[in-house]
Amino acid sequence: MEIFLCVLIGLVAGVSSGLFGIGGGIIIVPLLIFAFQMTQQKAQGTSLIVLLAPVGLLAVKNYWEKEQIDLLKGAWIALGLFGGAYAGSKLALGLDPALMRKIFAGFLVCVAAYLFVKP
Repeated sequence: MEIFLCVLIGLVAGVSSGLFGIGGGIIIVPLLIFAFQMTQQKAQGTSLIVLLAPVGLLAVKNYWEKEQIDLLKGAWIALGLFGGAYAGSKLALGLDPALMRKIFAGFLVCVAAYLFVKP
């Protein structure tokens, strides 16, 4: 059952990633917390391991074929992500899990509110 849930979470995140460009933080982390009662930090760490593999390669191929990728901007963002993920993980691992969960929930509420009211 555990393997099935993991694959299901991956499928949901994969479809969301291809459809909306989201997956890790907004899909995988909450589902890991819900399905496996992980702490916020463990769910985030588990979500990050998913990103290590070239999981988006086929989706990138589809977007590339339709000329819907800015390779240069993506490369610069990846560089920032590389350093930022290191710094953010150090910060997150130093916080209390309950506080981290509340900060994450606040982030999701802010994103949802912005998308809801944006014209």
